Amino acid sequence: MLMVSNTLKIQTMKKIKKDFDPRFWAGEKRSGLQLMENFFQFNELEASKEILSSIMNYALQRNNWISEDPAVIFRFHQSMRSLVRAGYLMMLKERKWTVDTRSEKISPWALGLLSENEYRNPLLVFKKAFREYSIKEYDYFMSGIVYFSMGVYENLPERNIVMPYIHTVKMLDAAHLILQRRREKKMAETN
Repeated sequence: MLMVSNTLKIQTMKKIKKDFDPRFWAGEKRSGLQLMENFFQFNELEASKEILSSIMNYALQRNNWISEDPAVIFRFHQSMRSLVRAGYLMMLKERKWTVDTRSEKISPWALGLLSENEYRNPLLVFKKAFREYSIKEYDYFMSGIVYFSMGVYENLPERNIVMPYIHTVKMLDAAHLILQRRREKKMAETN
């Protein structure tokens, strides 16, 4: 009797599948803009860049690990996966977010890592990023730096992680810029 009961429990447990997909991405279909808005509702631009930089720095250190709470790191990892997918969706739709800034001088602080062309049309950031790397490769990059930042390891990441890092930081800036311009456009339309 006990043997049959345990066998049924094991069979039942095998049938249960967990959904570990991030809530930002799972479920109903959403637009890239909605996913970006969700990201920035829970994450500030500067704080996101800071934690990404911190994770990257610790991933490259062999004898040190990040002191941040692992739950915070995991939530950030999931949020960044969502933002990368949002950028991919935005790139597919090819809607222009261009602003004519030729007449004004752009501050280097406003540019961040973006070039002047990327500042004028932030969609170029996503086009270039996904021309060089796939979504899977960005997932691999994020998972890798999180993994290596969470403990002391003998080996360092085997791939070049600097370029995906630069693209990811630029995606943060571009996504924030797109949402900022969208808010400005809405305010201009209401006034």
